[in-house]
Parts: sequence; C-alpha cells; structure tokens
Amino acid sequence: MPLIVFSQVRTPKKHVKMESSQADNKLIIYQLLPRLYGNTKQVNKTYGSIEENGVGKFNDINDKALQEIKKMGFTHVWFTGVIEHATMTDYSKFGIKVDDPDVVKGRAGSPYAIKDYYDVDPDLAVDVKNRMGEYEALIQRTHQNGLKVLMDLVPNHVARTYNSDVKPAGVHDFGQDDDKSKAFDPKNDFYYTPGKAFVVPPGYNPGGDGFKSPLKDGKFDENPAKATGNDVFSATPAIGDWFETVKLNYGVDYQNGRQKHFDPIPPVWNKVYDILHYWSEKGIDGFRCDMVEMVPFEFWGWVIPKLKAEHPQLIFIGEAYDISKYHDYIFNGKFDYLYDKVGLYDAIRRLTTNDPKATTWDINKVWNTDCKFIDGHMLRFMENHDEQRIASPGFAGNPWLAIPGMIVSATLNTGPVMVYFGQEVGEPGAGLEGFGDNDGRTSIFDYWGVPEHQKWLNNGKMDGGQLSDSEKNLRNFYSTLLNIVHQKEAIRKGRFWEIMLANQNNQSGFNERIYAYVRFTDKQRILVITNFNRDERKLQIKLPADLLTELHLNGNVQFNDLLSGTKYSSDNIAGGVSITLPASSGVLLEF
Repeated sequence: MPLIVFSQVRTPKKHVKMESSQADNKLIIYQLLPRLYGNTKQVNKTYGSIEENGVGKFNDINDKALQEIKKMGFTHVWFTGVIEHATMTDYSKFGIKVDDPDVVKGRAGSPYAIKDYYDVDPDLAVDVKNRMGEYEALIQRTHQNGLKVLMDLVPNHVARTYNSDVKPAGVHDFGQDDDKSKAFDPKNDFYYTPGKAFVVPPGYNPGGDGFKSPLKDGKFDENPAKATGNDVFSATPAIGDWFETVKLNYGVDYQNGRQKHFDPIPPVWNKVYDILHYWSEKGIDGFRCDMVEMVPFEFWGWVIPKLKAEHPQLIFIGEAYDISKYHDYIFNGKFDYLYDKVGLYDAIRRLTTNDPKATTWDINKVWNTDCKFIDGHMLRFMENHDEQRIASPGFAGNPWLAIPGMIVSATLNTGPVMVYFGQEVGEPGAGLEGFGDNDGRTSIFDYWGVPEHQKWLNNGKMDGGQLSDSEKNLRNFYSTLLNIVHQKEAIRKGRFWEIMLANQNNQSGFNERIYAYVRFTDKQRILVITNFNRDERKLQIKLPADLLTELHLNGNVQFNDLLSGTKYSSDNIAGGVSITLPASSGVLLEF
C-alpha cells in the first residue's frame, strides 16, 4: 500500500504543458526562530518573562542540530528574528536603551519591530557582550555543516524606539536628519503628522497584568507622530494596527496620489543598501524580505543588482500577496523568489480542511493563470510564522492531513519549498502565549516553549527521544519527501506535465480532488498522484498519448513509489497503471 498521506489535487479543463525554470538548485528551506528553537523550558506561562519561560540561544543551534537539519534534506536555514528588536526585557546594564513597553507587543517583542539594524537580539546570546560574535559563529557553523544562511530584512518599517547604539562610523540613524515640520519630504526617512502627538491605542495593556514597569503608563513621547508601518498616516493608530512600528519613506507621497520622488535617490535607499551590505559582508547567503510590496519595486530593482554585483551568490525572497504585482517585483524588482501564499497555499489549505467548495481547479489556476511563466519563482509552504499550524483546530487539527499538500508544495515546480520548525513533528501552536493569543500560531511576540518540538529536542540530545511513534513517522515522512526533492533531478529542475485531462472522464474513482502530474528530465521521470478525498480511490491512471510520445514509452513499464517503496507495473502503458490510493494519500512513482 502507498504511504497514507493527505494531498491536494487540481483538474484543468485543458491539457497544459509547461516548461519550468532550468535552475538546478532548488531551495529547501527550514525556518526557525532561535528564540524558540533551542528553548527546553516547559513552563509556558502567559506573558511569562525570559526567566520564567526561557529562551533559545544562538549556541543551541549547534553542530548536532545543523546536522539533523541537513539530514532531512534541507539546503538553507532561515534564522528568523535575529536582528535586535524592541523588547520589554531590560538590557540597560549592557548599554542597550530600555524600550517603552507601551509601544512593544509581547514580553519578548516583535522581531519585525527592528530597534537597531546593526545589532542582534541580546536574548539570543549566552554572553550578551559577545552577541554579534555568537551570531557570526552560527553563520560559520551553518556553512561548515553544508547549509546556507538566510536572514530577515524588514524594509518597510522600524520600531518606534529605533536607536542604533553600535552603528558603524558615519552612519546616520533613520530620522536623524529629518525635517519634522513636513508631513512628507523625499529627503525625510519618516512620514509625520505635524502638530499632533502620537497616542498609544486605548486599552493596550503591555505585558499583561503581571508586567510592572515605571514606563508602563499608556503614554509614549513622540511629537509629531510618525506614520505607522501598515500605512496609517494618523497620530492615533488602533491596537489592530502595527502601532509599534513607523513606516520608512522611500520617496512615495502616499497622501498625494502616491507620487514618486526617486530623483535624486532618497536617503532611505542608501541607508537600506548599507544595512544589506553590512550583513552580506558577514557571509549571509540570502535575505527573506518582509512585506516587499509596501516598498516600491524601483528600489528593489536598484538595490538587488547593486548587492549581487558584490556578492553574486545572494538570494532575495520577497513576502508578497498581490498577484497583480508579482511580475513587477520579479522582472523589475529583480527578486529571485516571491511567496505563493494567496495562490497555492490558500488552495491547498482549502483542500486540506475538506472545504466543500474546494476543487483541484484551484491548483491549476495557480500555475496556469496567476503564476504563468513565473511559477519557478514562487516559494511554496504550508506553515510559516504568520500562518496557523496545520495541527491547530483552526487549520486541519491533524498534521497528517497536510501530507498530500506537502507533496504538491514540494514537487510542483523548481521554486523553493519551506518548512517551519515543529511542522515536521505536528506542533499545534496551542496555548495562550500573551500578545500572540491562542490563535493556532506559535507566538513571535512572547517567550515560549514549543512542546512537540521540545520532544524532539529531548533536553538537548536532539534525537526525538520523547516523540510518539506517530510523530516519529511524521518526521520520517518529511525527511523522505525532502530528500527526494533534494536528490531527484526530475523534481529539482525537470519539466512539468499535468495529466488531468487524460483521466478526469475515464473512470468513476477520479474526481476533482485527485491531482496528478509528471515531472521529468531526459534521464528521470516521476509520476505524482495525490488523493484529497476522505475515502479510498481505485484509479487507472493514464498518461496522455502526446506525453507517451515525448517520453518514448510503450509496452511494459515498472513504477516504484519513492515514498513507500511499493512497486507497481503496467503491462501496456498505453492503458495506464492501476493504483489504489487510501483516503488523503499520495505517491511519487519513479518510472
């Protein structure tokens, strides 16, 4: 029997043959937050302090951890939340200015409210004074273990308390030279509301009732108020806004028809280039860039080639959600890859949750319409720090239901696939963490332990010793799948041929929750079949005649499921191959 997995499927109305990109370097990315990854403390008190709930360190991500990540098939590690951000934890004895908690979210603070672009989070260091040295050692250690390093760039906004105390000589802080009497000036780094002081959102209780601080008074001294990171050009943002951040000015006058002032180059452009250059010089292999569509693509088209001229190996991944802007950010902005959240992620989520309206037509629409000609530039995932955990009640409630979706996400094209730490062992993101709330996500705002991941950590042994058999099997599935993706050239760089049209009307078992396609090169062929139905399906899968001709196939053909080792055979490939797929399952048949 094939490995029982839960997969998503699409059925096109017409046969589509698509060429994928020719890159032979498919990125397989493991996203982890150092703050959470190595933390073995299991207290998990709501709004707990760093002492109560514990915190992971750079040094926890040791050779053993990196070797285990490498063994799973990953090629890149995205260390999320490395740069110093605003926090409620006091590091003043180390010369770090205390942040006003009224403009900090969570006891630990949001990794996307950057406080100093030239420093790293002191939470993550064993020796706070040597925090940069510990991060540099992690970069080197990651490379020595055969993995590449990705880190965040948050280009659209910074913390309200931004203040670099370790910036290189000659660097001016954001806003240092601004004319605050102007709401907009292309020479300013921020946007202002002249004559109005910033107002902390009413009802905000930073750190919960248990957090005490003389600065916790519902006030923050900012006059004139700066515009908020999510484009709120007002002195009175709401709690639901990104009120802890201020928006950077790239020369776009948002309140006057979005007029662009790019000549001369705005100061922010050069300041962000300097930041990227600073980190690139430390050996970073790429950047995951936050909310890139809130920054004009003209800036990216200027800065990315400039950096790649210095460091050709750099990779730029953009978090993006507006399909209408994808082409601009890839071809004019020069991004290597963009998030495919509103396309494949959303389609697979609907199928995984058994949404009665979901069909495999949605998957076809992603590559055949929304991402046509750019599908190899799309980063696929089923979890990240912004999305609900698959095992949470708000998503699927069962991590095994994601397996078919993961098969599709990982093998549909040559673009990257990403897994969020804990996903591979079914972490449900449960618990009232603090500002993160009990929303099925693992909090990025609070000090916390990640229980299922901690079972794998096994008090630092990193051997999965506390995992259940089901969790061990789930992790083995992810490892098997990702190593197939890493090793098989048909998946890494092969062409794509959807075979839905040849099958949708020829049998009773086939419906709009079955999805099938072939990935192939001249040397290798893999037939992918997934079943999103919640019942078993007996299928006679046919390859279309033009594909048989393309692949020079006839007569007897043998198939091997790379996931389970199960063998299949067809005496006459023109008639197809018989296969029974259990409910929510899938196969990768090499032939």
